[in-house]
Amino acid sequence: MTKNNKPGMGMQISLWIGQIMLAAMFGMAGVMKTFTPVVDLAKKLPWADQVPEALVRFIGISELAGAIGLILPAFLRFFPGFLTPLASLGLAVIMALAAGFHGTRGEMSALPINAALGAVALFVTWGRFFKAPLSK
Repeated sequence: MTKNNKPGMGMQISLWIGQIMLAAMFGMAGVMKTFTPVVDLAKKLPWADQVPEALVRFIGISELAGAIGLILPAFLRFFPGFLTPLASLGLAVIMALAAGFHGTRGEMSALPINAALGAVALFVTWGRFFKAPLSK
């Protein structure tokens, strides 16, 4: 008997849903943190005017890069088996750092969101590295 190691359609669909959801959420957050004036951004994110502007912009650019990295390599067929899971791992790291940041500030309401997005990002990382890698 031969064992079929090909991932099921359900796994592929789950991973793509995770990738698209993460790309949409981090894409929107990244655009907002990258291009919105800090004064306006602070109305939605109170911490934005309490840290250096360069940090806010760096976070935004990092989120945008992660969002792009979740989708674009697969469509361009440019190292998708490596770049996509690396992008999701990067977003998981961002969420771990965000949880630490918000935790030290006592912003406990942000932690479930950080944990949920981080968990989805880790699922995509695991799925795209090991279970259902994307190929050229």
